[in-house]
Amino acid sequence: MIYFDNSSTTFFKPPEVIGSVGAALKFLSVNAGRSGHKYAIKAATALNNTRLSAAKLFDCEPERTIFTYGCTDSLNLAVFGSAKRGGHVVTTAFEHNSVLRPLYRLYGDGIIDLTVVYPQKDGFIHAQDVLNAVRRNTYLVAMNSVSNVTGAPLPVEEVGSALKSTNVLFLVDGAQSAGYRKYDYSNFDMFAVAPHKGLHAPQGVGLLLLGEKARLKPVRLGGTGTMSNSTVQPTELPEALESGTLPLPNILGLNAAVHYTEREGENNARKISLLGEYMFDRLKSLTGVTVYTQNPDAGIIAFNVGDKDSSEVGDELDKHGFCVRSGLHCAPLLHKSFGTADRGMVRASLGVDNTFKDVDLFIQTLEEHIC
Repeated sequence: MIYFDNSSTTFFKPPEVIGSVGAALKFLSVNAGRSGHKYAIKAATALNNTRLSAAKLFDCEPERTIFTYGCTDSLNLAVFGSAKRGGHVVTTAFEHNSVLRPLYRLYGDGIIDLTVVYPQKDGFIHAQDVLNAVRRNTYLVAMNSVSNVTGAPLPVEEVGSALKSTNVLFLVDGAQSAGYRKYDYSNFDMFAVAPHKGLHAPQGVGLLLLGEKARLKPVRLGGTGTMSNSTVQPTELPEALESGTLPLPNILGLNAAVHYTEREGENNARKISLLGEYMFDRLKSLTGVTVYTQNPDAGIIAFNVGDKDSSEVGDELDKHGFCVRSGLHCAPLLHKSFGTADRGMVRASLGVDNTFKDVDLFIQTLEEHIC
């Protein structure tokens, strides 16, 4: 089996991540911060150490480093927690449904007005088009950093820098970039992380990094281990946004993943970029293959073969031992803009455990059995 579905989740998990999750399940299956016994205190200390590590990695204040149950949860918190009735939001056609569906819910309920910025003929989203869509009542701009479908980078630092001195909040979906790309995070008011992707952490834990400008209303109310004598949700961060039992084994796995990323992140990004360029060039040389990706630096290559449905190609590749993603990739507006809403695209997304030989076998399989 050759795994080319790393944009969904990275298959490779470092031994220290696996070990941390297992040790937590075996020796520390308690509720952090909910009791005064020594194990609960130990768990709370371990959780706080992860918060400090993640805050350092993303240049965020620890109390504004919020644990969530995944990147979708982070994005829902950012969108619904910042919602303003009668306000206006700008987003792009490249967004994942974890941004689009919350925004369209608010739009459909008549709470907000919404503008979607589409790519220009070159296939990219341009910063000025996003900024031109901002109105007097715009309170939020939401963009992903790298497209989960084509791997296209979006101009998040340029947009964020322009919005920095305004009252407009800037939300960045870092699902495909966190762990592999570094930014000036001071340009972002909210940055959502999918640790199970580029950080190689376990599934079931996410991060939402908040800048000083971000003031969110809690969307999940419940136990926080603080102010337990009150029926009103606490307002102090991070507890105000972290109701319920946190996934401690996954959080401790995240701590190990953060340290792994500090050590290996740059090397991983370099390897994925080289593999991406190689696969991109090989795919473009195949007769009958349409490649939609234009910048393979993120190791995400989207393509179709002839007039075949993407699912047909994905199934055939699966029979030959390749795991790829086919279909609409939870990004319907992007497929609309590329004219692939009916058949989708095939996406091969590379990981740090892939090799050039894997790519060669992939190309050979396409040539001999599919093209």
